[in-house]
Amino acid sequence: MSTTLLQEAQAFQTELIEWRRTLHMNPELDMDLPVTVAFVKDKLTEMGITCEVCEKAGYVTALIGSGKKCFLLRSDMDALPVQEEAEVDYASKNGCMHACGHDLHTTILLGAAKLLKMHEQELKGTVKLFFQPGEETFHGAKAAVAEGILENPKVDVAFAMHVASVAPVGLIGYGGEAMSSVYGFKVTLTGKGGHGSTPEQCVDPINAGVQIYLGLQSLIARECPAAEEAVLTIGNFEAGNAANVIPERAILQGTLRTFKKAITKHMVQRINEVIETVSATYRVQAEVEVLYDVPSVNCSPELIKEFSDSIHALNPDFQILPVYHVMGSEDFAFISDKVPSAYFCIGAGVPDESKRLGQHNPKVVFDENCLPIGAASYAKIAMDWLEKHGNEE
Repeated sequence: MSTTLLQEAQAFQTELIEWRRTLHMNPELDMDLPVTVAFVKDKLTEMGITCEVCEKAGYVTALIGSGKKCFLLRSDMDALPVQEEAEVDYASKNGCMHACGHDLHTTILLGAAKLLKMHEQELKGTVKLFFQPGEETFHGAKAAVAEGILENPKVDVAFAMHVASVAPVGLIGYGGEAMSSVYGFKVTLTGKGGHGSTPEQCVDPINAGVQIYLGLQSLIARECPAAEEAVLTIGNFEAGNAANVIPERAILQGTLRTFKKAITKHMVQRINEVIETVSATYRVQAEVEVLYDVPSVNCSPELIKEFSDSIHALNPDFQILPVYHVMGSEDFAFISDKVPSAYFCIGAGVPDESKRLGQHNPKVVFDENCLPIGAASYAKIAMDWLEKHGNEE
């Protein structure tokens, strides 16, 4: 069956490409994905798979097989607010773009669904398909967990993958700490606006914001152990709209990424202390809003080994390497925090290395030859795990 699954997926690769390009041309954002959800429902229905849509959390779920154990396969569906500049004839036109490859993820899980339905009688348990919105905003997985995605039936193990636009097709990456945590925050500074010629009569929130920015950057250099991995980024700084006006407000937004909860706790405490102290010094009022707080994606070593073996059985020539340890973040962490999980990356880089670009780039292009590999990998991993563990108590 090992090589058969890959051959079967390759046999309908043209269909996979068609699905992917349809999704690519119709990108949608965050939690509201009506066109994407309708497409997924239609394809699952055509396969003879009954599915449900959680209207409150915007996800699609379906069950294949039955038994004591339940294996969750997850793919995300949302796009980014990026104007596409890729030179492909299926480029999006609506100001949004699947620049992170979630259109490939959705297609891969649809392909896995087709394979699993073809082999449903061989399943030694239940496979739960989870098509998730809102990954880019870190809303989707948390909302789905709250709505019971891990229950009815209760999920025993979960798996997901992410395409990698800079890695060659045929490379599969894994790691115990696959992706970092992310703490997102917004700081609103309120001063006293006025004429640029009389700063002494004003309270300048820009000045305070600059000092806060510098203070926060010093935290990494002076309060985070050199051996630890931590990144603090202020990615947004907004204030004013005229050269001769001191504005009333300034806004900073940033993220902190780490792999250890103790480091996160200490750094968050110090972030708030710096903001409070500097704001008082420069006489502005500061309001701190937590935008999101996502744990790191930690993977089970036992599952990594089992799943790597399953993919290797599909094709011994695949490069399956311990190279997945990145400072990017993923809300699959809300699932891996609750059930044993693994999270891999799958190479999707175009053959010409000089044309490979990182994800979230408006010109990024993915190699669609990864689609059958991903679909077969999802199906094989789920089938193998249920074959081995499906009768365990």
